[in-house]
Amino acid sequence: MAFQTLPGFREFYPEELLRRNYLFRLWRQAALSFGFSEYDAPVLEALDLYKAKSGEEIEGQLFSFTDKGGRAVTLRPEMTPTVCRLVGAKASALKRPIKWFSIGEFYRYERMQRGRGRCFFQFNADIFGEPGVEGESELIGLLIQCLCGFGLSEADFFVRLSDRNLWFDYLAALGLDDARTRALLTAVDRYEKQGEAAFKAYTEAFGELDAGLRARVLEFAAVKSLAALEAILAPLANERLNARLDEWRRLLGNLDAMGLARFVEVDLGVVRGLAYYTGFVFEAFDRKGELRAIAGGGRYDDLFSKLGYAAMPAVGFAIGDMTFALLLEQRGLMPPLISVPDVYCVTGGEAERRAALGTIQALRAAGLRVEYALRTQAFGKQFRAATDSGARHVLIFGSEELARGMVKLRNLSTRSEEDVPVGEILERLTQQ
Repeated sequence: MAFQTLPGFREFYPEELLRRNYLFRLWRQAALSFGFSEYDAPVLEALDLYKAKSGEEIEGQLFSFTDKGGRAVTLRPEMTPTVCRLVGAKASALKRPIKWFSIGEFYRYERMQRGRGRCFFQFNADIFGEPGVEGESELIGLLIQCLCGFGLSEADFFVRLSDRNLWFDYLAALGLDDARTRALLTAVDRYEKQGEAAFKAYTEAFGELDAGLRARVLEFAAVKSLAALEAILAPLANERLNARLDEWRRLLGNLDAMGLARFVEVDLGVVRGLAYYTGFVFEAFDRKGELRAIAGGGRYDDLFSKLGYAAMPAVGFAIGDMTFALLLEQRGLMPPLISVPDVYCVTGGEAERRAALGTIQALRAAGLRVEYALRTQAFGKQFRAATDSGARHVLIFGSEELARGMVKLRNLSTRSEEDVPVGEILERLTQQ
């Protein structure tokens, strides 16, 4: 019986792991350059942590079970509730603003499709304790850097910026109560994919949607610029809406000052999950529109109190590795990645191989990657292996050289070689 990987899960052979680590390395560099600190957390969490955030309906998407201690637990489907738990537990001891990031694996039992599996990795970045748009400015800047660091440009992706607070205030100004507003926002969230069918749930709950109201909702969802947003809100002369417009001007002004305005587009058609976000929301998409969202995030100021902690402003985003890797491959930006030794050691007979082991160990202890034939082999076979390995340097331990206390150092790039005293090999190679 041959065992197979479970559906939706992935294994990473060395070549694939090099590609994954390449993503992680550049994401980590971007986060550190923005002053974020890295954290990690368990992959197994209490099931109630996610029920508190998303309600009972989330259970159908989880790998949940009862553990041997009788606890209802689940593999984590996302990081946000977990990081809120971590921050909430030590909030009084943490200096504000708190800027944290992580790269971790997550699990969701859902239908597999291109760019989505049942296990996946995400880069997560969050800022806690900053109530103003400076938090969004910093995170959108980091998001853009996380993508540009791979060679992507504004021709490859853009960030769609919207505002759930503005939606709530706008629909309230039109006379809608909270329940109808949430139902309409669910429709807006689905409208891009489902068209008219997106309003079915609203109609079933509240009756036929007034044609005039429907037109105004779709008109608002179609707003694609600050000027259009100002024009549509001006006739309402609403104080809350005007104050929110000032926040929009500050955020867009910050991004413009950062030189990032070309990446960002106003798009009120973006709403994101209703149980989660409370203010500005944003998503990154490829310009060709061939892939799922590359990244998404927004403000979630209410989540701390919902989880039982002291209230704290919060904003964050996540990038999934699967869709992002597809984008890099489509644009030809995933470089060929190979793992090569720094040095390959070629030895004569058994005596020479044993004489080389001390030098090999010293080079490895100094941080160099060193390979050699584990068993005695002919010189020719060893040289072919050295060339095939991609090593830059070859150390040749021959009987004649060793008798003189020397080792031959060959540079495979320049084809030059020289005799080097055995005691100087470490210094010579660590200075290359």
